[in-house]
Amino acid sequence: ATLISAPSSTKNASGERDPQMKQSKKGKQWYFGMKAHIGVDADSGLVHTVRGTAGNVNDVIEANTLLHGEETEAWGDAGYQGAAKRPDAQA
Repeated sequence: ATLISAPSSTKNASGERDPQMKQSKKGKQWYFGMKAHIGVDADSGLVHTVRGTAGNVNDVIEANTLLHGEETEAWGDAGYQGAAKRPDAQA
């Protein structure tokens, strides 16, 4: 997933943070914003799926939504480990 930062300041007209944005930790650094989960064809490099979530959504939850069903292999970083064991996993 790619982290997309949002302003965490409350110094704006409404005096509030954006309620759809949440905190996420990557390594030892905290971020405020959202995540973009992106499915890409390995051969062509073309993007076939993009899903945006709040920053606090775990990557493995979105893993199976990035598949279109015609894959013979799938790669992801450590955040997507265990996706095959989830109830929404496709055969």
